[in-house]
Amino acid sequence: MTTTKQYRSRVMAAIHATAEDLHAAGVMDRRTLRQFDAACLTPITPLSPAEIRALRDREGASQAVFARYLNVTPGLVSQWERGEKHPAGASLKLLSLVARKGLDAVA
Repeated sequence: MTTTKQYRSRVMAAIHATAEDLHAAGVMDRRTLRQFDAACLTPITPLSPAEIRALRDREGASQAVFARYLNVTPGLVSQWERGEKHPAGASLKLLSLVARKGLDAVA
């Protein structure tokens, strides 16, 4: 399965592609490639419950609609907004994408 990476810029995408090619050719080790990952890929920062609620409100979506876009349950969105649970992994990545580009980016 191929994953889509979000880069800081087009230049960073080109640098990272070159680093991946160097790794594939055996010129760069995996550890160095991971350093390029950290430098080139868009950082994902945790969101507070208030930030998640504000993001959902900004997009004008109910918890049920927001959940559907993120492929989670409305109950989980509610738990995030109350601070009972915290988004991680793919959910956090999708939330970061919505924060930057809006809900239409994950439609």
